[in-house]
Amino acid sequence: MHPHDSHAVPESGHLLLTGPPPVSTVSRAIKLIIEYDGTNYCGWQIQPNGITIQEVLEAALAKLLNDTVRLHSSGRTDAGVHAKGMVAVFNTVRPLPLQAFIHGLNALIPPDIAIRSAEVVPPEFNPRADAVGKLYRYTILNAPTRAPLHRQYSWYLREGLDLEAMREAAAVFVGKHDFSAFRAANCAAKSSERTITALDINANPEGLIVIDVRGTGFLRNMVRIMVGTLVAVGRGKLEPGAVNRLLVSGDRTQAGATAPPQGLCLMEVYY
Repeated sequence: MHPHDSHAVPESGHLLLTGPPPVSTVSRAIKLIIEYDGTNYCGWQIQPNGITIQEVLEAALAKLLNDTVRLHSSGRTDAGVHAKGMVAVFNTVRPLPLQAFIHGLNALIPPDIAIRSAEVVPPEFNPRADAVGKLYRYTILNAPTRAPLHRQYSWYLREGLDLEAMREAAAVFVGKHDFSAFRAANCAAKSSERTITALDINANPEGLIVIDVRGTGFLRNMVRIMVGTLVAVGRGKLEPGAVNRLLVSGDRTQAGATAPPQGLCLMEVYY
């Protein structure tokens, strides 16, 4: 570490701020991987009607750097949705060690948000455009009684679900399709064509059903509407073949309900 660097990260991992941060003429692009519990937030993106993950992180960065920065993310998550691997990048001329962007930021943000890693990336790195795929996980609790410890991270359904029928329907989603029937009414994407590379449904003896959806990109609420449709199949309200008809017709009104946000988590973004 440079002897004149006023930001030191001691062995304890806590950042010591003893003066204004140094300035360099060289700008670096810093890529962060962020984990958060979205329960108390109005989603990722800054908006006027409530606190968001982006707002909290940009405020913490402003304190750390004594400068205003803008975070550019790999995408957005809606209110109540969680993330284990959200990717965001910002530019700074402050020559702080990378550990400062982990431990220093973590000391300034609430405990329901954490910086998992930080690295320098090329200045042209675009976390959204450069992504080649994402993994979303949706968790359902399917059990006779509710489980309070899972309530913020799963959709509780008491009635039994036909997992084999759900898996049969899930297989139809794999491939490149027009997902018009599986997008929110306010989705602004110009094209509704997306590619799902894998969709796996696994269950454990405690009644937790985990639905992993991998794809090259997603429309707004797409995974949650897909899950709502799979649950309708599991309940016997739709047959597995209905998924193919929905993909062809593009009729959102015939698809399942939008699954609640707390069951959804962005697990990883691939580059």
